[in-house]
Amino acid sequence: MEYTQPLEEIVEPLLAWFAHNARVLPWRDHPTPYRVWVSEIMLQQTRVEAVKPYFNRFIEELPDVAALAACKEERLLKLWEGLGYYNRARNMQTAARTVMEKFAGELPADYETLLRLKGIGSYTAGAIASLAFGIAVPAVDGNVLRVISRITASEEDIAKASVKKRMEQEIRAILPEGRVSDFNQALMELGAVVCVPNGMAKCAECPLANICRAKQLDMVMQLPKKAAAKPRRIEKRTVLVIRDGERVALCKRKPKGLLAGMYELPNEAGWMTDGQVLAFLKEKRYSPIRIRRLAQAKHIFSHIEWHMQGYLILVEEPQGEEEGGYLFVEPAETMRRYPIPAAFSAYTEYLQIRPGRGNRRTKEQTL
Repeated sequence: MEYTQPLEEIVEPLLAWFAHNARVLPWRDHPTPYRVWVSEIMLQQTRVEAVKPYFNRFIEELPDVAALAACKEERLLKLWEGLGYYNRARNMQTAARTVMEKFAGELPADYETLLRLKGIGSYTAGAIASLAFGIAVPAVDGNVLRVISRITASEEDIAKASVKKRMEQEIRAILPEGRVSDFNQALMELGAVVCVPNGMAKCAECPLANICRAKQLDMVMQLPKKAAAKPRRIEKRTVLVIRDGERVALCKRKPKGLLAGMYELPNEAGWMTDGQVLAFLKEKRYSPIRIRRLAQAKHIFSHIEWHMQGYLILVEEPQGEEEGGYLFVEPAETMRRYPIPAAFSAYTEYLQIRPGRGNRRTKEQTL
């Protein structure tokens, strides 16, 4: 469906709206390139309110590129715990080390150069370039794609790279001189708080309602168009909460793949019976005193669902710290040293610890 009104008509009303409705956010107070970068990576797939405490804690301990580059990985993952997608933190550190080596510790004020850094795509590069440096480039995320799709009544699939690229070009053409940061933030803000997803747009509060084609055509509930995601793969797993009194058993995942390098509760593929759990532990040279079956739970990742059966097992104290391949630690240590993924939230109540909380796409619920 062709859009006949010029897109530049959105500029002035959007800027005026933003001037009076912009949320107070910690990364907006002092939008240095580093702070913008950290906030944008954290905000991917995570709600703004959930990110605030993580951002403040992260910036307090790692205030600049040099600190991020030098941080030990386990501490970095602990600071990131609860945001999910831990490779994003690793990619940030890789990029930080590149910035230290090639750019004297300062993020480059160039869009194309930012794009070449590990983990920085077109949106993040656009956000850093425009918000921190005032460079006239668009920053097109899911919120912006939704807003532009509705304003123009576009029925194109926003999951297609070609559609995103075209929208970036259209926005680039209307960027207001000297107001690029405000404009890009205003578009994102409108999508976050007014032109919200799932068709529940607050059109009565929208400064662009009178020029929105989707509203005129009663298509808001139908837009944007996006191809259905592939169904997630279901994996059954048995989770073992093994205690020798006060201490709890942990193990470390492989350095590559899902939850790479994270500490976790011991778990095995498939659902094991009580007898199989007993045999498994004896094979590892543990002496179980008591085994109790726990509730089933599930955890949703991007492309996988874990359906979990838990067991609480009390064992005699192992002879060595890593007896049977597991590391036995005091529960309080998991708060300081060992990053445990939110996938195990359903079972950590038995450890008296609090793991990282999930985000919009990682959550737990009882089956």
